[in-house]
Amino acid sequence: MVLGIGIDTVDVVSFRNRLADRLISELFLPAEVEYCRSQARPWENFAARFAAKEAVFKAIGRGLSSGIRFLDVEIVRNRETGAVSLKLHGKALFFQQSLGVKRLHVSISHTKNNAVAIVVAEGESV
Repeated sequence: MVLGIGIDTVDVVSFRNRLADRLISELFLPAEVEYCRSQARPWENFAARFAAKEAVFKAIGRGLSSGIRFLDVEIVRNRETGAVSLKLHGKALFFQQSLGVKRLHVSISHTKNNAVAIVVAEGESV
């Protein structure tokens, strides 16, 4: 059963202009930074991952005001297939479990100008 859906879009140019390098460590885990910086157009990848983190907050109905940090949401990329998945930590994991969310589905996409992500929270009816 679907317990929540979240979607977010990010303007890549605006995101890049607003995000100083020093803030990257507050928003992204080391493996995420390593992957994004290894790409030809890293800002598109950073923006897509930021959109996915925001979409997670919406899908579980909790956000920064609930004590969740951006670092509590990890975007994991399968090296063989390129598919992305989510791994939650800290407060995000706490809310995922307390809300009965058994699985999170994520899809991200980006272009030179825009990034988008959608997250579906699946679980049993509570």
